[in-house]
Amino acid sequence: MKVKYLFLIISTTFSFTLYAQINRPQEPKAPFKYTAENVKFKNNFTDSITLAGTLTYPKEGTNFPAVILISGSGPQDRNSEIMNHKPFLVIADYLTKNGIVVLRLDDRGTGESEGNYNETGLNGFVNDTKSALEFLKSRKEVNHTKIGLIGHSMGGVIAPIVASENPDISFIVLLAGSGIRGDQLMLLQKEKIERKMGVPELGIIQGQNNMKGAYDIILKSDNNKVQLQVELKDYFTGKFGGMLAENQIQSISEQLSFPWLTDLIKFDPQTSLSKTNCPVLALNGANDLQVPAKENLENIERILKESGNKEVEVIEFENLNHLFQESETGLPNEYATIEQTFSPKVLETMTRWIKKQTE
Repeated sequence: MKVKYLFLIISTTFSFTLYAQINRPQEPKAPFKYTAENVKFKNNFTDSITLAGTLTYPKEGTNFPAVILISGSGPQDRNSEIMNHKPFLVIADYLTKNGIVVLRLDDRGTGESEGNYNETGLNGFVNDTKSALEFLKSRKEVNHTKIGLIGHSMGGVIAPIVASENPDISFIVLLAGSGIRGDQLMLLQKEKIERKMGVPELGIIQGQNNMKGAYDIILKSDNNKVQLQVELKDYFTGKFGGMLAENQIQSISEQLSFPWLTDLIKFDPQTSLSKTNCPVLALNGANDLQVPAKENLENIERILKESGNKEVEVIEFENLNHLFQESETGLPNEYATIEQTFSPKVLETMTRWIKKQTE
């Protein structure tokens, strides 16, 4: 199974043991009480690639509110599948049963969508979402004045960018969205996870210093991917030469040079959040170690309100991890062992809030 990046953690490796017999009780099974239509459309903003996904809508009626689901970092399918969990399938099922049209997509280069994920910068994914918006506006099932975005993790970075540039977005929901600059988030994530794992304090400090040096190189870089790889490889060789094999150093340098990741590391969410005027619901779990709730929710709320957005609701849910599962530790190696795919409390909260915005 391919494990998605979930805001890539360099130099921290997790061993996920996947068991086929683990139950996934929330996963809906066909036949559905609504229409699930496989769809394809072009991204006419960037490179004319074809994007594929599933559109779900009530069997009867038109003029429904609609949402686009935007996945987190790393290539994943329309269900946002990770470790036998399909959170976007669960979310789409719940929302559609409550009268909300849902569009979920295979990321570019994944499933039936064309393109190359790891050769695409953040703006490419922004344009994929804009293309999805244009597609929804062509559908008779959709009320074109009531279209919103739900973004998880990196999707919570993309959603405000799209909303800040497009008045057709009626609302956004941020699921573990970021409120701090990418390099700061990566360092905070690394610290939180390693501390929870019991890594000695000296090791945590050394790890922070090592990765800060790498991120500083990225922050100063232009868009020359080849040159950045060379600089990162030289840096990591100087830090870890003799401790890591050359192919390991090469792999780390290549991953940190992916355009979407370098863009993410450089990106400050204040840029888009300060220009987001539509209603915003920002949700996070207290056990989220990858996009820690306190630091990110506080900044999201502060930026939005200081910029004059008065329709902001922020909620931190106890015991929920980065995937919005009820959890013990919040560590990523726990994700696969939890039967719950997505907290019913969050599903209910999102649905109630969206209905309020679109009534």
